[in-house]
Amino acid sequence: MLIAQLSDPHVRPDGVLYQDVAPSNAQFAAAIAALNALDPRPDLVLLSGDLVDKGMPAEYARLRELLRGLEIPLLVIPGNHDDRDVFRRAFRDHDYLPDSGPMHYAAGTHGPVRIVALDVTLPGLHHGVVDEAGARWLDETLAEEPQRPTIVMMHQPPFETGVPYLDLYACGEDQRLAAVVSRHRQVERIVCGHVHRFMLLRFGGTLLCTAPSTTTAIALQLRPDARPASHLEPPAFLLHHWRPGVGLITHFLPIGTFPGPYPFA
Repeated sequence: MLIAQLSDPHVRPDGVLYQDVAPSNAQFAAAIAALNALDPRPDLVLLSGDLVDKGMPAEYARLRELLRGLEIPLLVIPGNHDDRDVFRRAFRDHDYLPDSGPMHYAAGTHGPVRIVALDVTLPGLHHGVVDEAGARWLDETLAEEPQRPTIVMMHQPPFETGVPYLDLYACGEDQRLAAVVSRHRQVERIVCGHVHRFMLLRFGGTLLCTAPSTTTAIALQLRPDARPASHLEPPAFLLHHWRPGVGLITHFLPIGTFPGPYPFA
């Protein structure tokens, strides 16, 4: 099973650049075209938060127009830049999303890998938290199918990255989440967005990775006094490839046109 993960497109109204710098809508359209062109094509696309930048209805309307070009089934989860109420109205045709409260859900009809989404966002705030109710929901949901390979999707990552301006807005109560995940060995990967970079670490007895943004890359600066910065690096996405007897391999794919292919490997 092939599962593509896009994250943090920060779609804006027509003609508006993200942070007055990046053409986020055009970059997201290029990401969609890249997914459609993959051979073999992914079975499923995960969009792991910050779908739009300001939570405005006009942004969601433009987002849905762009998503009409995607020819692959899609699952979504909100991020800190999303407005839950407007998000819910924009995706009212996505019947896996709950009608109220946190947007936790489990989706298992797209292939052998089950997707469990944990909504850790706090409306109006940039950081997230795994609260007791969310941890209990996740524990009970994972216990329903203990033998099925599973990906847990969330927006804010539950660890300190070492980048000071990112760690202000991480997901709190990481130990609560780690305790739940460690009880469920079928969790192949925790996938997050939010940090606009690819990162990988062990967490709760499994692997956790973050996806790059399709828009900008937040600068990797590890000095404790570093000031916030971003770059227009090549946008990218992740491709999670699950096979029986192998498990889940995660690939990093830049989006764009590059020299090649050349007849060597």
